[in-house]
Amino acid sequence: CPERLQSLIPPENFGAVLPRQIYRSSFPQAENYAFLKSLKLKTVLTVVPEPYPDEHVQFMRENGIQHITVHIRANKEEIRIDTCQMAAALGVVLDRSNYPLLIHCNKGKHRTGCVVGSFRKVLGESMENIIAEYHAYAGAKARTLDERFLETFDERVITWLARSNFFLPP
Repeated sequence: CPERLQSLIPPENFGAVLPRQIYRSSFPQAENYAFLKSLKLKTVLTVVPEPYPDEHVQFMRENGIQHITVHIRANKEEIRIDTCQMAAALGVVLDRSNYPLLIHCNKGKHRTGCVVGSFRKVLGESMENIIAEYHAYAGAKARTLDERFLETFDERVITWLARSNFFLPP
C-alpha cells in the first residue's frame, strides 16, 4: 500500500532518550520498519552479539542507516559489563554525527538500560532519576546487578568525550 497509509508500529520498549536525537528499544522487527524509517535514523547501535537478520541489513542499506555492534554483556550472577565495552558504546552515543540514533538489545531493558543509564550518568543526572528510568523500562524484570553497575560505573572514563562533543561544559 502507499507509504502514507502504512501503520507506524514502534518496536517494543521504544522511547526517546533525547527527542529527535537518541532513541531506545527492543530488537526491531520487520513490522517496525516504517516507524523506524519515519525517525530518519542515521545509526543503529546494537548491544547484543546476535547476528543481524538479512532483511534488517537490507532495510538499513536501503535507508542509508549505519549499523554498529558493541557487545555489552548481561549482568547475570555477577556484574559482567566491561568498562571498555561500555566506553565503546558510549563513544557511539556521544558522537552527534551518528544522530538520529537507535540503541537496542533484545528486549530493550537490561543492556540498553545500562547504556542509557551510563549516558545519563555521564551527563550528570541523579542516580534517583537514572534508576527510575531503568525501572520504567525493565519493570518486574529489573536486575539488582544492573542497578549496581550503574551506581559503580565511573563516568570519568568518558567525560572527556562528552565535553568535546558539547554535552558538558569545558
